Amino acid sequence: MVFSTKNSSEAIKAINVLQPNLLFIDIQMPDMDGFQLLNQLEFRDFDIIFITAFDRYAIKALKVNAIDYLLKPIDKEELGIAIKKVIKHQKEETLGENLREILRNSRSNNEIKHSKIALHMEKKIILVEQNEILYCKSQGSYTYVFMHNGPKHLISKNLKQLFLSLDQKEFLRIHQSYLVNRKYIVEYYRGDGGEIILTNGKNLPVSRSKKNELLQLITN
Repeated sequence: MVFSTKNSSEAIKAINVLQPNLLFIDIQMPDMDGFQLLNQLEFRDFDIIFITAFDRYAIKALKVNAIDYLLKPIDKEELGIAIKKVIKHQKEETLGENLREILRNSRSNNEIKHSKIALHMEKKIILVEQNEILYCKSQGSYTYVFMHNGPKHLISKNLKQLFLSLDQKEFLRIHQSYLVNRKYIVEYYRGDGGEIILTNGKNLPVSRSKKNELLQLITN
């Protein structure tokens, strides 16, 4: 599916609903710039190619993990190269996910449940037990990790990257902005997607697309 929008408000709604694989984003727009648009999105599981008449945003584009940065007027050859980069990146993501699934299935539940994970922050790396992670919240290209007994940590991985590092028999992506450790789910309220309550009383929304997966996880 290919779609285009006339303004940022339409773009945000369309992206959150249609969940595209690739976005071409103009940096200079009337109501907000491309970076502000990204910060307002719930859905962030896509590749980005920035389009602009200015080269001064290149470093900022790299910081949000853009695949490429094209200057206007668009050169067809450069556009073709950028598209090939996206295809290569998405193939690598799929292969990496398949390999991680094989690795997860080859381990025992006990090994995974108690394994540690490295959280990369701005000035340090800390090791935490996976089963001590309560839930995680997307923050653009970063993620907040909330611990069961401890502070929250802002790490330099997006939610998808972190999710792929965790035991997916114990963790579930319940929403584009949240993943949760099922160990700490105490209640589920039905609704359009519904919501869950954690042991600390925190309410988290569940998207419609994740509702059945959540019910299967918590009832098995």
